[in-house]
Amino acid sequence: MPNNKRSVIVAIDGPSASGKSTVSKRVAEDLKFVFVGSGAFYRGMTWKSVREGVEVKNPEQVIHLMFQLKWNFYAENRVVVFTIDGEDPGLQLRSEPVREKVATIATIPEVRSFLVERLRETKRFGDMVMEGRDVGSVIFPDTPLKFYLDADPQERARRRHKELVQMEGEGNVSEVLDSLTRRDQIDRTRKIDPLQISLGAKVINTTSLGIEEVVSLIVSNVQQAISKGL
Repeated sequence: MPNNKRSVIVAIDGPSASGKSTVSKRVAEDLKFVFVGSGAFYRGMTWKSVREGVEVKNPEQVIHLMFQLKWNFYAENRVVVFTIDGEDPGLQLRSEPVREKVATIATIPEVRSFLVERLRETKRFGDMVMEGRDVGSVIFPDTPLKFYLDADPQERARRRHKELVQMEGEGNVSEVLDSLTRRDQIDRTRKIDPLQISLGAKVINTTSLGIEEVVSLIVSNVQQAISKGL
């Protein structure tokens, strides 16, 4: 595996349903890099909290649970995944209880500090594309390859609604928009590591762009940077 200091890291940030997960996975595939979804780590902590009956609005309970857990991270088909206490949460990471409570978990400073360190440790898997909300600003602020994806709220709600219908067979666009708006407010106003456009990031508005267009744009930028020695 590549030496940590030589790993190429592509940071892709943005709000919920901006297209960053789908785009990031495709970019990683095209570049043959490892993919890391930082949000999954926070959803994992949320899933375990819900499973154990922990009140997510009580930081002390969450922190106490966090330090009792055994996490195991590994790369499978160039995707970093994990188990918690030997269990793979799988699709439960996308369940409604997790979706509705993960933003609260993510505001706890100790949780963020713990998971940021775990995310930084994934460098050992080699060149990677990592997506999230603070990859370029907090986790890997020194990477020169930073992108920030955004889209109009209505378009983001439409995309998330489509995902929910595919996963759960139902969904209401207005309710999805309200949920995204609440999540945006929490993400952008939290005191620790708020969602923001990191210094040096290339902003891409995906509202009227197809996935292929966005992927091609990012891959081209990365390849050019690598050819120039970053």
